[in-house]
Amino acid sequence: MTQSLTLRRPDDWHLHLRDGAMLKGVLPETARHFARALIMPNLVPPVVTGAQAQAYRARIMAALPTGSQFRPLMTLYLTESTDPADVAAAAASGLVKAVKLYPAGATTNSHSGVADFSKVQAVLEKMAEIGLPLCLHGEVTDPSVDIFDREAVFIDTILDPLRRRIPGLRVVMEHITTEEGVAYARSGGEDLAATITTHHLIINRNHILAGGIKPHYYCLPVAKREKHRLALRAAATSGEARFLLGTDSAPHVDALKEHACGCAGCFTATNTMPLLAHVFEEESALHHLESFASLNGPAFYHLPVNETKLTLVKHEQPQSFPEKILTEAGPVTVFNPGFPVHWHVEA
Repeated sequence: MTQSLTLRRPDDWHLHLRDGAMLKGVLPETARHFARALIMPNLVPPVVTGAQAQAYRARIMAALPTGSQFRPLMTLYLTESTDPADVAAAAASGLVKAVKLYPAGATTNSHSGVADFSKVQAVLEKMAEIGLPLCLHGEVTDPSVDIFDREAVFIDTILDPLRRRIPGLRVVMEHITTEEGVAYARSGGEDLAATITTHHLIINRNHILAGGIKPHYYCLPVAKREKHRLALRAAATSGEARFLLGTDSAPHVDALKEHACGCAGCFTATNTMPLLAHVFEEESALHHLESFASLNGPAFYHLPVNETKLTLVKHEQPQSFPEKILTEAGPVTVFNPGFPVHWHVEA
């Protein structure tokens, strides 16, 4: 018997679109199913000022397919020289919805990020004053800390002290990957939320390493042990308002993913919604999918929910996803979950 699920059109609260040819090639994959997305600012050079965010938004809008109603929500890249007044002006204009903090060297194009947190105190205090969310890539970069422990150490040594130092600062823990991340998110009040990616609900570290290295499963933060994946699934499917969908869909051309020093990122924009329906059904939680994908994010970001709808239908015949998206920058491999997916987006 055919199953169907209709929900408000979802938003993606953590998306990489890149720029130029790559932007033009991958933007339609998100615009097809999502109404809005929070766009990450880690371009080269990064999107640091309000003027740069405005220019980037214009390039995104110009690249949209004809007739698309998708709208990008812009962020600024926090540096140690970011001007608090510029951040406040960009937020007041309605252009910028959050500021992204990358610890210097933590992930792709993060070299302009923060090494000395005392140098961004004034910006963070201004953000707390005006209610502008801080999106945190929550990993330490100390080489003495094991890569699988960097999120937990970040929570203890940086995030918790930061939130105690600046009460009222609204924080989003981006792409949490651990039991510790789930527990800390649950310990906070209304000023703390956490995004969870599609791929971290599906893969653990064995998928990357067992039977040979699988570069298209390599991401940062790296996937962890199975117990952590199960904790993420329980959180995402719980219906709790603090957990938001943020795919962290991150396109890289195959030549760079399959390189001797391959880039981090999974590209899930194409198939996120069918994959989420599969996961939520496995957890007997389809009734919570709308909260995770469509309601919790707007509530935290103080935005209206989308009025348009999206319908998912489960068929006997499994879904057939494209293996690659062909862009003028080069081919981008679509995330392969490794199992048949019977949910289809039909409207």
